[in-house]
Amino acid sequence: MKKQKIAATAPAMSSLGMALLAALSTHASAQQTPQLPEVVVSSSRVPTGSSALDASQIARQGAYTSDSARLLEDVPGLSLYGAGGVSSLPAINGLADDRLRIKVDGMDLIASCPNHMNSPLSYVVPTQLESIRVYPGVSPVSVGGDSVGGAILVTSQAPVFASESQGLLLNGEVGTSYRSNGDAKTYNLGVLIAGESLSLSYKASSAESSNYKAASDFKSYTSIRPASAVSGANYGSTLDQNEVGSTAYKSRNQLLTLAAKAGQDILEAAVGYQDIPYEMYPNQRMDMLGNTAERYNLRYQGQRDWGLFDIRAYHETVTHHMDFGADKVMYYGAITGTNGVTYPVNGMPMNTDGKTDGLALKTEFEWSNRHLARVGLDWQQYRLNDWWPPSPNCGVGICTGGMAPYPFWNIRDGQRDRQAVFGELESRWNAQWFSQLGLRLEQVSTNTGAAQGYNTGMMYVGSAVSASGGAAAYNASDKHRTDNNLDWSAISRYEPDDQKSFELGLSQKTRSPNLYERYAWSTNAMAMEMVNFVGDGNGYVGNPNLKPEVAHTLSFTSDWHSGDRESQLSVTPFYTHVQDYIDATRNYPGSAASNISATTGFVKLQYVNQEARLYGMNIAGQAPVGANGWGYWSVKTRLNYTSGKNLTTGDNLYNVMPLNVRFSLVQKLEGWENTAELVSVTAKNDVSATRNEVRTPEYSLVNLRSSYTRGRFQMDFGIENLFDKMYYQPLGGAYVGQGFTMSLNREVGTNNASSWGTAVPGMGRSLYVGVNYRF
Repeated sequence: MKKQKIAATAPAMSSLGMALLAALSTHASAQQTPQLPEVVVSSSRVPTGSSALDASQIARQGAYTSDSARLLEDVPGLSLYGAGGVSSLPAINGLADDRLRIKVDGMDLIASCPNHMNSPLSYVVPTQLESIRVYPGVSPVSVGGDSVGGAILVTSQAPVFASESQGLLLNGEVGTSYRSNGDAKTYNLGVLIAGESLSLSYKASSAESSNYKAASDFKSYTSIRPASAVSGANYGSTLDQNEVGSTAYKSRNQLLTLAAKAGQDILEAAVGYQDIPYEMYPNQRMDMLGNTAERYNLRYQGQRDWGLFDIRAYHETVTHHMDFGADKVMYYGAITGTNGVTYPVNGMPMNTDGKTDGLALKTEFEWSNRHLARVGLDWQQYRLNDWWPPSPNCGVGICTGGMAPYPFWNIRDGQRDRQAVFGELESRWNAQWFSQLGLRLEQVSTNTGAAQGYNTGMMYVGSAVSASGGAAAYNASDKHRTDNNLDWSAISRYEPDDQKSFELGLSQKTRSPNLYERYAWSTNAMAMEMVNFVGDGNGYVGNPNLKPEVAHTLSFTSDWHSGDRESQLSVTPFYTHVQDYIDATRNYPGSAASNISATTGFVKLQYVNQEARLYGMNIAGQAPVGANGWGYWSVKTRLNYTSGKNLTTGDNLYNVMPLNVRFSLVQKLEGWENTAELVSVTAKNDVSATRNEVRTPEYSLVNLRSSYTRGRFQMDFGIENLFDKMYYQPLGGAYVGQGFTMSLNREVGTNNASSWGTAVPGMGRSLYVGVNYRF
């Protein structure tokens, strides 16, 4: 069996695993190789149901988006939760966010924010990426654990070394793009200096945009004030008629990579830095007004006669700040201090610090000429502090009410530690049959320190464990939890000939609750509004007694294709049953009867374990149409359908993408690639009654895209939403992007001058152009 240079993350957990790898790592004679990059295997060993994007596909899409998650829109079964301009949350077959395993250059990154504003994919930009592979549904245990949905592996550009005849290698690239809607601009720069054994690269990029505009018939709500508003309050910026509030952003990213090669061994050290001065959120009550992240990623890769091994260590620190952006209320009241002076309440600052350390160890070797084995270990340590300082202009000890005099501790000294070991066996039984079996054992331990309210009145009384005991009762409870999780996967593929394949996948995957789901403690309405990952406008409180989610998934992929794969049809039905699914209930300690029975407006919820099922089908196809004097023509289509149901309550699961179709007509001629794209989405009527989820109407959009490449020069341009169609994002959540966002008393589901709340409007017509030059 031919050896493959497969680079994948595999962690270190115990001395036993270290000893095993050391024993296997016998030294072999060194051989010169151009490079040993991190690649995604494209051989028959990769499950048929997975999808990949290569560097050329990513480059063509980078002109019309700064959001790396949007690069995945064409992947079967994948949809996006709306969030900030560079922070969409991927969903695979109805499961999103923490339910997916998302790795960035082998690192398991964690969102350190009560609104998950700094999601893993927000830390990478399209111009840094080399490849993306998506595993919908059943994913191998070697890809990662602590998830119940699929997996997304994102890889930056690999180290490049000069060949023996090249001498010193010097190259780079520079590019820029512009999008008319929002006056959005991006800039990117890359430089590489490399010899035969050393490689140094640097990449930098920036992206910024003002608020985007919906189609012309959208009405903004700037002049509307709720009945409970404080007299004289500032309700935010004055917006244009069809401007969508809180959609502006600015992001800056840098990545420095140094690599050394000796024979077939590569040592790679990467330092990443991100600075987001602001990113506004149309479906959250707060905005991100500062986020900095530093990442250090050290990796050693080796290849020997017996196989491969891969060792990785990484560290990330995140400093995150939220408050009201310009489109939301900045002044909404006052507090009288003990000295008789009245102090204004200007904003509501919220700070979060997160720190992640991880180790990954993996080895891969041939068990025989028929079997390939993988063994790996994982270790990760995560720390979180989430606190909200007292009201601005109100010093400690001076003000005694409202958001004062002390900091509010939402999560103090939060801890979430993971350690895991896995084994996987791939077998090529003959030319037609392939199988992959994997087992993963994982332990997740969580804990948190003492909670604290602003004062002994507001935001102190009432907690996740007591309706009257508040933080005192919460602090007296035992909050340490340890979960022992078991994952397994079984994949079998039959290839009767070179034009057909059939793949059956079955898995059990487990996810432990995150720190906010377990430990966000206060049942005060304002505190609950600050804890919300899904942008539905509701307020949430944690539950220390949550159990891990356990999902059993069955999928079957039938794939028919021509020998050159120019024609292809892939059909994948799937079914997932989730035991102890973490959903929400209105009936928690201290919940009012009006909250339980409300059929409109926003409500207060507590995370609870229930039972859920999801099923559906994803279809992907492409076929050549023909060739003539105008070039080579082909068509491509994607159809996705998912149904999600809470089996405990009979309610629909929240934010499940309705039936949608994407159809493309593609023309290629010399250096040109032109695409006309139609995207159609049916109405979202299967909504969550528990959350008073907003319905959205059906819509169809037409996009035109062109890409021209000549030598080292590439130009991309096009029009999104050609006919300026008014639509609402099915997974965009509730629109709270303007004015007084802190009230739960809004109606949802309509769009008119007397309504507070609707679905987040989609972007209207936008022209874009981008150029990139490699030197």
